Amino acid sequence: MPVSNSVDREVTRASATDGDAGGRESTDELPINELFYSLQGEGTLAGVPSVFVRTSGCNLRCWFCDSYHTSWEPTHAWLDLEAILEEIESYEQAEHVVLTGGEPMIHEGCVDLLEALDERGYHTTVETNGTISRDAPIDLASISPKLESSTPTPERDPRSEIPEESRSDERRPTGAANQGEGEWAERHENDRIDLEALTDLVESYEFQLKFVVTDEEDMPEILELLADLRDAASVPIRDDDVLLMPEGATRERLEETRARVAQLAMDHGFRYTPRLHVDLWNDAPET
Repeated sequence: MPVSNSVDREVTRASATDGDAGGRESTDELPINELFYSLQGEGTLAGVPSVFVRTSGCNLRCWFCDSYHTSWEPTHAWLDLEAILEEIESYEQAEHVVLTGGEPMIHEGCVDLLEALDERGYHTTVETNGTISRDAPIDLASISPKLESSTPTPERDPRSEIPEESRSDERRPTGAANQGEGEWAERHENDRIDLEALTDLVESYEFQLKFVVTDEEDMPEILELLADLRDAASVPIRDDDVLLMPEGATRERLEETRARVAQLAMDHGFRYTPRLHVDLWNDAPET
């Protein structure tokens, strides 16, 4: 259910500089960019059929974001809890629900949704950048702390990740990366790591730490963050909890990064996670 096809719902395009979804915020509604059934493409549950609820709005701006229209140019329909649950339940074969974004934890309404899903017996995964922690029933916190290499700069423009031949041409950027020159680079760099929120998440939930890795230059930062988090947390953080995922939102880009990231996982004793949805469907929406 991409919002572009939902003619009977209010569709909003928020400002590219909004930290939230823009326009309004209510615990009774969530800004939904996509709601669809697919395979989990990443992490310890890769390959599991799941319903994905993709909220719009993010407090960060990764230059390689693979859901551009939830962050740089947020687009969404406002759906109430009943409508979201009805859509999820229409996929009768699904037992897993993935709440993703954008950054779903910026929305207070995500707690009500997670509680309702828990009552209905769904397994829930929340995909988060780890800067916000909320008290909600979550079966798996899929935490992806953002490294310095994610910070947007004039040299790292999100437009470079969307090829001319993209099947999802309607998502083509319109220059948001350059709006307010330097503003998002500074905000992103200041906010991308919150050790207190990370500690609370790993102490509260079953978790996986999933790092988007480009090359070996990312490893010192990962190792330093893990050392800090292990010192701060009261629960063990095993190497097996750490997943390295190749940076790339297209098959072409993954061809450049996957082999070296797999080698880095072996070198450091961490897990490697693929991006199955990119391998299968490239950068198509609703995958």
